[in-house]
Amino acid sequence: MADERRGGGTWEDLVYRPALGGKAARKAAFTTLSGLPLAPLYPEEAMRSAPPADGLPGVYPFTRGVYATMYRGRLWTMRQYAGFGSAEETNRRFRYLLEAGQSGLSVAFDLPTQIGYDPDHALSEGEVGKVGVSIASIHDMEKLLADIPLDRISTSMTINSTAIVLLALYVAVAKRRGVPIAKLAGTLQNDILKEYAARGTYRFPVEPSLRLVTDVIAYCAAEMPAWNPISISGYHVREAGSTAVQEVAFTLANGIAYVEATRARGLDVDVFAPRLSFFFNAHSDFFEEIAKFRAARRLWARIMRERFGAKDEESWRLRFHTQTAGSSLTSQEPDVNVVRVTMQALAAVLGGTQSLHTNSRDEALGLPTAEAARLALRTQQVIAHESGAADVIDPLGGAPFVESLTDSLERLAADEIRKIDAQGGAVTALRTGYYQREIHRSAYAYQKAVESGERVVVGVNRFVEAGSAPATASDVFRVDPAVRLARAAEVDAVRRGRDSARATGALDRLRVAAASSDNLVPHVLECVECEVTVGEICAALEAVFGAYREPSFF
Repeated sequence: MADERRGGGTWEDLVYRPALGGKAARKAAFTTLSGLPLAPLYPEEAMRSAPPADGLPGVYPFTRGVYATMYRGRLWTMRQYAGFGSAEETNRRFRYLLEAGQSGLSVAFDLPTQIGYDPDHALSEGEVGKVGVSIASIHDMEKLLADIPLDRISTSMTINSTAIVLLALYVAVAKRRGVPIAKLAGTLQNDILKEYAARGTYRFPVEPSLRLVTDVIAYCAAEMPAWNPISISGYHVREAGSTAVQEVAFTLANGIAYVEATRARGLDVDVFAPRLSFFFNAHSDFFEEIAKFRAARRLWARIMRERFGAKDEESWRLRFHTQTAGSSLTSQEPDVNVVRVTMQALAAVLGGTQSLHTNSRDEALGLPTAEAARLALRTQQVIAHESGAADVIDPLGGAPFVESLTDSLERLAADEIRKIDAQGGAVTALRTGYYQREIHRSAYAYQKAVESGERVVVGVNRFVEAGSAPATASDVFRVDPAVRLARAAEVDAVRRGRDSARATGALDRLRVAAASSDNLVPHVLECVECEVTVGEICAALEAVFGAYREPSFF
């Protein structure tokens, strides 16, 4: 999910930023509200280093930022996560957010779509459209993307087990519109390893799932140069209860596994590594989170250059999307969530994120209302345009506390990665339950601290308002239960109206290819173009791969 475009400008341009809101070439100097001039970087001596010092942004190991100009060149992408009900409903929300100033799309899919079941499947009952949009066929994807300029808007899709299918649907819609797929920009989460550790939306066993991930990486490297084929995610590891150190270590260890698996297919690391992206959580410990982002950048740069011998500096850059911590939101006094999210978002900005989602105040109660989603977006816009936080690169860099935390987090995360390596790597750590046990241990310790009052949660275990009324049903956004019936009827109409011989033939060829070593993206693309559904494609793959059943690790 990391932003796919570089920060622009040169060191000579750093004291200026093109005026926002128009195409005019005029420039405005960076100053405080009182008119005090702001240097792009502190200490200013760092800018005059020749050759560039380790302390410069855009210079290995990128502690101070992956790009030389950071937000002076361009702001982070404001990418609010959205999706619910039908494709038409979600499209209306997308256009609402774009009109409000959002700069990229981020699609949430419902659980049946995430696991690969059509809305009329028995296992889909009660879940269609509930935590994301229901997508089953190319017709749904066309409705989802209606009036969205695919050659100008970047799209992030939070999808893992069925990532190959949703990518194919996106490509198929672009082809129908005549948009060259090489121009498509965006990110596919496609991080299946963390699903086994922390989230649970898996369908197939680990090895074939990893094969699907690398199929997508290889296809995008050849055909979609502006697309990030994977967003290696620590977000869900943290949401499951890990510490900041575990979030960094487990995420980068998974990244190592993906690099090794893709290299084993014969791809040179510098062919695919520049398009790897990451996804982190912005939690509530303000300074620890800032240091975490800085440490992760530095650690990944060293892993890529020293461990994998990557020569291209683009392969060394850890570009990442951030989302504020959903697990920190409370149903008690939900307005306080606005404050939590603001602090978390500011930490992400001060830590140098390339893309950001801010959670809505009401998400502990249900799906966000349009008004709450707009306020969450406005939070980012205030940070970007009013706070001054984006006017100086790495403004906390050099602060003894932040630098010490950065060093400590990097050292501890590196130690944890060495432990994972000693077990045989991330896949083995998942199979043996090491990740799962460590996350549960951390989650349990945190919950005990909250329940004892050692960790304060405002409005929950301290400063509780006596007699405060809980939210009523009218305050919470709900998906109409009738959505499932409507969606099931639509899928049935697709099956009855398509060329059944073409659809059957495409599915047959997919099964044959799945049993071989062929890259499956072209075969899945053929299926979706023949109007085969997500559920039918996944059932065909399951017939070859089998299904994953999680063992007990506790």
